[in-house]
Amino acid sequence: MSDRRPSAVVAMLALSSAWEARLTAELRDLGLTTRRLGLLAHVEALPGLSFSELARRTGITVQSAHAAVRQLTDDGLVEDATAHAGAASTLRATDRGRAALAAAQQRVARLDEALAAEEPALTAALAAVRPDADAPSHHD
Repeated sequence: MSDRRPSAVVAMLALSSAWEARLTAELRDLGLTTRRLGLLAHVEALPGLSFSELARRTGITVQSAHAAVRQLTDDGLVEDATAHAGAASTLRATDRGRAALAAAQQRVARLDEALAAEEPALTAALAAVRPDADAPSHHD
């Protein structure tokens, strides 16, 4: 028999998958996924954001940003204030988008509380490695 401990990476991925499933379930009725939540949060935080900047900040291609924003626009969550040929796009969250984002953020906060209650050691470890909110990130 082996004394080998389970891989920390495998354990982290398993926990991540379980918590992502919980978040996905919480966001479903809002018409959001984790990716759409991230995109909407960037658009809300930075009104007038361009497709290029959104793609850079979220680590996706400009083409993927266009497709994702088209879906958010079709769902009434985002608007392109200058949506005509030849003009630079300026993206903004709509009232509906802001309401969905606020509801999603409340649900994320509840999941954060659940994580802290269910996995206090993990929560403490994550707090130790999470970048300070006031420090510049590599995306800024």
